Amino acid sequence: MEKELVTIGDKDGPMMKSILIFDEPSSLRPILNPLGWEILNLLAQKPMYPAEISRLLKIHEQKVYYHIRQMRKIGLLSVEKEEFIKGALARYYRVSYPAFGVELPFGEKRQNLPISPFMDEKMVSFFDEFLLSGIFEGCIVVGSPEPHGPYKASARDGHYAVQLAFYLGQFSGMPKNFIVKLDADVKAEKEERNNLILIGGPGTNLITADINRHLPIRFNEENYWAGLSDGKGRTFNSDRDGLIAKIPNPYDEKKCMIVMAGLKYIGTKSAVIAITNFSKEVLRDYYGERQWATVIRGFDLDGDGKVDSIEKLL
Repeated sequence: MEKELVTIGDKDGPMMKSILIFDEPSSLRPILNPLGWEILNLLAQKPMYPAEISRLLKIHEQKVYYHIRQMRKIGLLSVEKEEFIKGALARYYRVSYPAFGVELPFGEKRQNLPISPFMDEKMVSFFDEFLLSGIFEGCIVVGSPEPHGPYKASARDGHYAVQLAFYLGQFSGMPKNFIVKLDADVKAEKEERNNLILIGGPGTNLITADINRHLPIRFNEENYWAGLSDGKGRTFNSDRDGLIAKIPNPYDEKKCMIVMAGLKYIGTKSAVIAITNFSKEVLRDYYGERQWATVIRGFDLDGDGKVDSIEKLL
């Protein structure tokens, strides 16, 4: 029976191996034999044929054949390829599984941190406060779809939280509390003192509007839809421009806020796609700072009317 075995990872994250589980301990006999074990280790390095193994170990070829037959019976070896060598057909054998053993019916442990082949060190660092315990800690805040705020605006970008939540789910376990809230509910329930991910610009997300003055790159205070400025004379005013920023939470500096927002809803979508699909490019100059920001621009490369690529502008 084949299963997945979680092993200790390295700096790039956890790793997995396939493991062959034997139903009976007696199945382990072929590799408990010292010569069988030596042959298995040779074949773990590269596929070989019996005569080659015989020469390396300086033993009779029939002994090699015997041990290979025994290990093939229990599924540890398989034929990699066949070719004629000096007029005779030679079969190259390889090890079928990198791990094997007998499983006892106890000792399961739940993994709090899901395993992902796409785990990126800088991305995990960027969301560190939200992922540190292995369970998502914080809240994703979206603008209300109802007219609200001083501009009586209706948010059209709240559903982008689904993309982000699906992406972050690779790296954290599911919390007990519902993690997505409307901006109006956050204010009503006085939930600002928390780890918050804000989706949407200050025109449609009241919490983004409240903390705009604390951002390293800010939306125009007189007209939130007019543009973004870094305070050094550089401005960005395309509908597809989006801000990605991280700051200490102004209401509680032990917590943090992350903002993904655009001048228009398409800019917010571009910011979310930038993190979920292009995090390595977007975060290439992020080094664990608690205050950091960049501006990206979304592009439609295949002409289908949807953002499918981004460019880092700052």
